[in-house]
Amino acid sequence: MSGNGFAVCLNGVTKRFANQVAVSNFDLAVPRGVICGLLGPNGSGKTTMIRMIMGILHPDEGSVSLFGAGAEESHRARIGYLPEERGVYRKMKCLEFVLFLSEIRGVPRADGKRRAFEWFERLGLTDWADKKLEDLSRGMQQKIQFISAVIHEPELLILDEPFSGLDPINQDILEEIVHDLQGKGATILFSTHLMDQAERLCERVCLISNSRKVLDADLKELKAAEQKDVVVVDFEGSDEWLRGPDVVGIKESNGTTEVLLADGADHQEILKRGLQSDANIFRFELMEPRLHDIFVRHVGADTMGDMTIPEGGVSVTP
Repeated sequence: MSGNGFAVCLNGVTKRFANQVAVSNFDLAVPRGVICGLLGPNGSGKTTMIRMIMGILHPDEGSVSLFGAGAEESHRARIGYLPEERGVYRKMKCLEFVLFLSEIRGVPRADGKRRAFEWFERLGLTDWADKKLEDLSRGMQQKIQFISAVIHEPELLILDEPFSGLDPINQDILEEIVHDLQGKGATILFSTHLMDQAERLCERVCLISNSRKVLDADLKELKAAEQKDVVVVDFEGSDEWLRGPDVVGIKESNGTTEVLLADGADHQEILKRGLQSDANIFRFELMEPRLHDIFVRHVGADTMGDMTIPEGGVSVTP
């Protein structure tokens, strides 16, 4: 896997620490301009893989390429990186810290100062620009570190567990920013064990379990392939409209009716029958599979570890 159409390519990458295999024979291709999530429980190998992409670690086997070429040091100015281990120079002032890192990444001081204040305003940090980092909360320090990762307007942004330590409001703000950066052409690769964020943000997902890749796919295509063809219905009256060769099972659950469709069945035809019947239909939803359900199906519930899932499912109303 290589080529200019990809921001990141890993080919047969393996990394060991003593007798422990952290990443095993891993292939990954991240197209330019997408948001790709690396999903897996803590300890599955996500951070090790990110460190190899960043050149912090080197693979024992296989190769890493960036922007269609080898992972040369010259690429580093095109990458923004927020590591899992948050760290700042606590005695430095916020603006001083951001400008210091922006200049290292080649941003002229005047441009860096202008960009810094734009980010400070967006993230509610304007009044803290001249405060020392040690005076900030952990969440505020994380926002300063995030600004430092994007101040040079990178083509590739790598975020390792970026939502950890943020309250729900700031998580929403960060999600909005990630979408904005993608809209400007950036590729975003982020690791998480939070399934709800992955569900909302990602166009592409890669599931890692026990140091190995389990799934790597476009999220919409993955959900379509994993579709279980279940319709949830609330109605009053006869259920005769649900009887037919296109329905293979009906299950009552918590006051609702779950209808399992036959392979190739058209749920719209079933809804049409219902509307033409004497039944009063209050709800008719084709249930889309959750990432949690897909992952459990492939790796088993026992291997999910600390991965968290969104409340309820995602549904499509016809």
